[in-house]
Amino acid sequence: MTGWDVLAGTLLGAGTLLIGITGLGMLRLPDVYNRMNAVAKAASLGLVLILLGVLTLLPSPRTAAVVTLAVLLQVVTAPVGGYALARAAYLSGAPMSPQSRFDALAERGGPPPEVPAADRSGPGPAQRGSGEAGRA
Repeated sequence: MTGWDVLAGTLLGAGTLLIGITGLGMLRLPDVYNRMNAVAKAASLGLVLILLGVLTLLPSPRTAAVVTLAVLLQVVTAPVGGYALARAAYLSGAPMSPQSRFDALAERGGPPPEVPAADRSGPGPAQRGSGEAGRA
């Protein structure tokens, strides 16, 4: 067993542990906002560590390119996805745990007012699947 194998095993083990802790956090954390925070942070780092472990075990230019692309996509999309999901949960009225310290959006005046249905442009979710969105 070489030093590279030990490094790869350490990276793979640490990444797996972080993703396992993320799963535990999904079960134990009190509300949707805390759960999303756990997933966006720990699972992203866990995936990066696993991918680096794979690169250490299988060093080749192709593996390096795939791992680099996967890491970049994960680092760019995970925060954006977490933000979008948290915003959607907040705007849909998902309750916050009493253990949460404060609601920063409520302190700034709460969510934006609902746009009246007559002012909305484009098809809604019900019309998108019915095939009427493409008709003039």
